[in-house]
Amino acid sequence: MTVVTQFDTSVRHRLGQAVVTVCDASGQPLPDRTVHLEQKRHAFAFGNIGFDFLDLASRDDDLGPSTSPAFGRPSADLEGLADLWLDLFNTATLPFYWSGFEPRPGHTDTRRLLRSARWFADRGVRLKGHPLVWHTLSPDWLLELSLDEVELAQRLRVRREVSDFAGLIDTWDAINEAVIMPVFDRQANAITALSRDVGRIPMIRLAVEEARAANPAATLLINDFDLSSAYEVLIEAVLEAAIPIDGIGLQTHMHQGYRGEDAIAEILERFARYELPLHLTETTLLSGDLMPPGIEDLNDYHVDSWPSTEAGEERQAEEMVRHYRSLLAHPAVASVTYWGFTDAGAWLGAPVGLVRADGTPKPSYEAMRSLLKDEWWLGPTTLRTDRLGRVAVEAFAGDFEVRVRGRVVDVQLRAGETSSIDIMIEG
Repeated sequence: MTVVTQFDTSVRHRLGQAVVTVCDASGQPLPDRTVHLEQKRHAFAFGNIGFDFLDLASRDDDLGPSTSPAFGRPSADLEGLADLWLDLFNTATLPFYWSGFEPRPGHTDTRRLLRSARWFADRGVRLKGHPLVWHTLSPDWLLELSLDEVELAQRLRVRREVSDFAGLIDTWDAINEAVIMPVFDRQANAITALSRDVGRIPMIRLAVEEARAANPAATLLINDFDLSSAYEVLIEAVLEAAIPIDGIGLQTHMHQGYRGEDAIAEILERFARYELPLHLTETTLLSGDLMPPGIEDLNDYHVDSWPSTEAGEERQAEEMVRHYRSLLAHPAVASVTYWGFTDAGAWLGAPVGLVRADGTPKPSYEAMRSLLKDEWWLGPTTLRTDRLGRVAVEAFAGDFEVRVRGRVVDVQLRAGETSSIDIMIEG
């Protein structure tokens, strides 16, 4: 018997297969035996930011509540919010914004972030750090240094964070928004000055090579919001310079409305030609009024209140499902990180969360849970072995538990592969 959920053909490349054979101590197959199967985790990285739970992870420590908005956010019921988060996502992005992480030279938030990383890891959540090199939110104390000293400080910062978190955080946005980095003029910062002096490619090389030296097993991404040809030209220059990036980060904040399947597919096709995994690192869809068109820098839009609305919530739920379906249909997409779990403390105050500010789930949360944990998930399933003692399983790639007469075996289904598992029991 084969378990085949009625997956859309567009995501069949995400499926893995396994043939489980039940036999006795002598190796003889056992027909008509009960086999219980249950999925435990997706192989695909369904991510969200983990910023909301940094204080929860540190609650039993002597660190006290964090004061930086980048390091923890208030909530009336963090435990309840965490339960909702953990029921949906398997990958968390943690914040390493330099100005908040190291407000004074040598005074870092390493201890809090390590505790937070362990809190997620203990719950089976994979982790990514964001970002190692970025001009925005670089510390003001760098402005007091010479450019040579700034470069040294940046190199040491990369090595320190990647080394300290190796084994817990092995995926990093090595450099963020390099396209605009040397021409950024919103505020004085030493990283833009350094980038202007040495160039984009040396900055990317600095980030990647220092991180690689600190953790050779790390997955290192270049990440940007500028998805124009300028980013393509930069990626081509990075590859020509033999800088070993492991993936391409694509930001898709859609505060001005869902771009639609065709537009997203066009973006994915343009960047998939570099034959590197595509990581949708920052994606958002609104459940309230949309930002007016024509605003190039989303940071330029300011409103006193930006509420979630009933009509907006229904629209967001529909668009979330459409967006995720279109992303997983493309084989180059390796991960999707939604940028905001709750509206409380969301970027720009926008209603981007899957959960309202009061902690109640929106329709988008329920729609995504139905997609990820129902349609794209193999729940508890009971099968009977055939005359050769076999059951065959096809499901979304990931980790599964197989139980036969008290024997529990962990099985991993890999996308596009078929695994063979033998389980020996007493006849």
